Amino acid sequence: MSSPVAHPASSASSASPVPPPALTAVVTGASSGIGRATAARLVADGWRVLAVARREDRLAELAAETGCEVLGVDITEDASVHALVGRVRECFGEDLNALVHVAGGALGVEPAAEADLEKWQRMYDINVLGTVRVTRALLPALRTSGRGDLLFVTSVAAQEAYPGGSGYNAAKAGEHMLAAALRLELNGKKVRVIEIAPGMVHTEEFSLVRLGDQERADAVYDGVENPLTAEDCADVISYALNAPHHVNLDLVTVRPLAQAAAHRVARHQGV
Repeated sequence: MSSPVAHPASSASSASPVPPPALTAVVTGASSGIGRATAARLVADGWRVLAVARREDRLAELAAETGCEVLGVDITEDASVHALVGRVRECFGEDLNALVHVAGGALGVEPAAEADLEKWQRMYDINVLGTVRVTRALLPALRTSGRGDLLFVTSVAAQEAYPGGSGYNAAKAGEHMLAAALRLELNGKKVRVIEIAPGMVHTEEFSLVRLGDQERADAVYDGVENPLTAEDCADVISYALNAPHHVNLDLVTVRPLAQAAAHRVARHQGV
């Protein structure tokens, strides 16, 4: 009696399912703080990331650690943002899944009556006009993808005024309203508009850049139990971007437990 003939499985049944292509993201302000942590987190999540910032040496370190793509970009310069559009095409083709706006920052704590208008102008140029410039440049690629996300990292300063914060309040409120207007303008399109508004986050540079002195910067966090970290914020950003695309987190305000408002923070006595 002849042995049964083994029939090879069809190629359709034996082939492994083809995984979907990795999602793609541009993260601005990626040389430090929340931007750096976000770029690293998205790479760990399986995203293909193009991390951008002005400081190319910091970006090179990030690329070596994570394998992300990098490009030195000044979001306040048209030519620099034009170069970013070209690099996005080189890395990802004609479409893009997420643009994460982290570049920004605060300068000074002078009251409005003593405003340093150069600082105000710089804050507006970075937090608002720079954000608009990059959004305008990359929005076509987000729409082409069919699964686009515009994510803005603003601040509780966009929601609550506080003494010494007027310039930053105004700039971040402008960015907040930009996000709100875009959500209306893009209604019906396959682009989510997400805003993450952190409270007190202890990063190496935010308060130092704002105050210009390490001792004063350190004092901002004195006695505060567990201020947020950049990684805490990256966790929230990751959750928002990886949620099913029909789920839109319009606005997430995230603070440390010790902070009840922008100007109300619990501090341990004697610290």
